[in-house]
Amino acid sequence: MQTFFVEIKCKLGKTYDVASTLADREIASEIYSTAGNYDILAKFHVDDGADIGRFVADNVQTIKDIADTHTIITFKAF
Repeated sequence: MQTFFVEIKCKLGKTYDVASTLADREIASEIYSTAGNYDILAKFHVDDGADIGRFVADNVQTIKDIADTHTIITFKAF
């Protein structure tokens, strides 16, 4: 299992809409509202060998009102 995080910047006033759509898709294990350069931090798990870039492009970046994303790939949990 691969774990990674995606920081999501939303169009102005659309954070709750994006978070709701992300939750409805049931693909993120956790979704948080954040302050700073991005509005949402979402945690994902995919099978080993899955293409994370394709997953993000097909399942996250297709959500209406997302302006930008930043993917953080993790290697090991301590």
